[in-house]
Amino acid sequence: MWDAMDYTVKEKYTVALDNMNADVEIRLVDKEMRYHILVPSFEKPTLAFMNSIHERLASEVKIKRRDYTDSSSLRKVFAEKIRSWIMVDLPHIDDETRDTMAVYILNKSFGLGNIEFLLKDAHLEEITLSSTGYQVMAYHRKYGWLRTNLLIESDDEIQNYAKSIAREVGKEITLSAPLLDAHLPTGDRVNAVLAPLSDKGSTITIRMFARDPWTFPDLIKNKTLTPNLLALLWLMVQYEMNVLISGGTGSGKTSILNVMMPFIQPNHRVLSIEDTRELQLPEFLYWYPMKTRAANPEGEGEVTMGDLLINSLRMRPDRIILGEIRKGVDAEILFEAMHTGHSVYATIHADTTHQTLRRLINPPLNIPPMMIEAVHLNIVMYRDRMRNIRRVSQVAEIIPSETVGGEVTLKPNVLFKWKPRTDEIVLASPDIRLFQEISLHTGLTAEEIKAEITKKEEVINWFVANNVRTLGEIGRILRTYYLDPHEVEDVVAKNLPSTSLLT
Repeated sequence: MWDAMDYTVKEKYTVALDNMNADVEIRLVDKEMRYHILVPSFEKPTLAFMNSIHERLASEVKIKRRDYTDSSSLRKVFAEKIRSWIMVDLPHIDDETRDTMAVYILNKSFGLGNIEFLLKDAHLEEITLSSTGYQVMAYHRKYGWLRTNLLIESDDEIQNYAKSIAREVGKEITLSAPLLDAHLPTGDRVNAVLAPLSDKGSTITIRMFARDPWTFPDLIKNKTLTPNLLALLWLMVQYEMNVLISGGTGSGKTSILNVMMPFIQPNHRVLSIEDTRELQLPEFLYWYPMKTRAANPEGEGEVTMGDLLINSLRMRPDRIILGEIRKGVDAEILFEAMHTGHSVYATIHADTTHQTLRRLINPPLNIPPMMIEAVHLNIVMYRDRMRNIRRVSQVAEIIPSETVGGEVTLKPNVLFKWKPRTDEIVLASPDIRLFQEISLHTGLTAEEIKAEITKKEEVINWFVANNVRTLGEIGRILRTYYLDPHEVEDVVAKNLPSTSLLT
C-alpha cells in the first residue's frame, strides 16, 4: 500500500544499526507527512531459516544469560556465533548478506525487531507501538508525529517486547501487574500498558535519550532563545544565582537546563538528581549524577528524590540540579538548600511565571513565600504544537514585598517575553532586583554587569558563527574561558576559527 501510493520525498537520510544501514524517507503522501524506513526484506525460505537460527539461539541464551550483566554484552557474544552458524549452513552467501541476516536475528532475539532501526534514529524523540495491524508512530524533531511503515502484527508481539524489556532491567510485567515504567541502559524511558486495560490492546511508549544532545548554538539557530538572553543566563550561572525552569511536558525544560550547565566553572562540584538520566554535561565538570530508584516487587529498596537531596547536602556541593519538583518534601529540602548558600537549578510543570508561583505556594508543595524569594530567575518554556516549535516564552525575576502585617507576597517581573505573531523574543521590562542581587554577590556595578553581558553575547555569537556545537567542543572552550577569559575574548575579537582554541 505504501509503495504503491504517489508521494514526494521531503527529506532522506541514513540510519546505521550494527553493520547495516537503512535509508529513511520523510514522504508527503496525500497531504500527510509519513516516515518510511527501507528495512531489509527476505523471502519466505530465508525467513524460515533465520527463525530456526533464532530458536536455536534462544536455547543457548537461557544457558549463557547468567554469565552476562546486560543484553548488549550478550548480543556481542552471539553476533559472531550467529555468523558462524550461517556460514556453516549457507557457505556460499556473501559477507553483506550474512551480516544482514545476523542483524535481523539479533534484533529479533535481543531487541524490538525492525523497530531497533528507529531507536538509532537521532531525529526521533518518541516511538509508540499500539493496536494490532496499526503502524508504529514516531515523533520526529522536525516534523512532529508521523506514521511509519512498520506494522505490529499481533498483541502478543507487543506483550513479548514489554516482557523482554522488563527482564533486561530486572522488572516484571504480567497480566496481573500490567504496567511497566522502566529506564533502559541507553537512558531511553519505556512505558508499557498491557491489555485489557485498553480495548485497543497493549501499547509501548519509548522516550528516546538524546545521543547527540541539543547545545546552545542549536537552540539559537532554531530560535528557541536569543544570544542576548543566553548571555544573561550565562551570567546567572557563573555567579551562582538560583534558577527555576517551568513549562509543560515536552516543552524543552531539560534542554534549556542542559544548555545552561556548561557555563558552570570547572572547579565547582555539581550534583544532579533525576528520575531518568536526561542531563548530559561536559566532561570537564566535576559532576556526580544520581538517580532515584523505585521499590522492588516486595516494596523494598526505594530511593526517593528527598532521600538523595538530603544526602547531597552532606556531599559539599557547589551546585545542585533537580530534575523535577513534584512533592512538597522535595521542594522544602530544595529551598532549604538555596537558603543555606547552595546554587540550585530545577524544573517544574507550569505554563507561566504566575502559575509557577501558584504551584509553589499552594498544595501539594506549600512552600512559604519567604523561602521562594530565594529564586532569582524563572524561565518558562512553551511548545507550539501547531508549528512544532519550542520557545522561551517568559523570563522573569521574582519580586518580594512585605504587607503591613508583615506577610511576604511575591510577584513576577517579566524581563523577556516571546511574541507569537512575529516569533520574536523581546525585552519586556527593565530589571528591579536582578542586577542588585548580582552586584551584591560580585561587587560589579550595573554598567559593568551590562558590559559583561555584551562580552558574553559576542562569545556566544562566535560559537554560532563557527558552528562549534558539540558538547565536548563547547566544554573545552568554556574551560579555557574560565582559566583565561582574555584568550577566548581575543580569539572572538579577531574572529579567528575555533581551531585556535581546540588545538
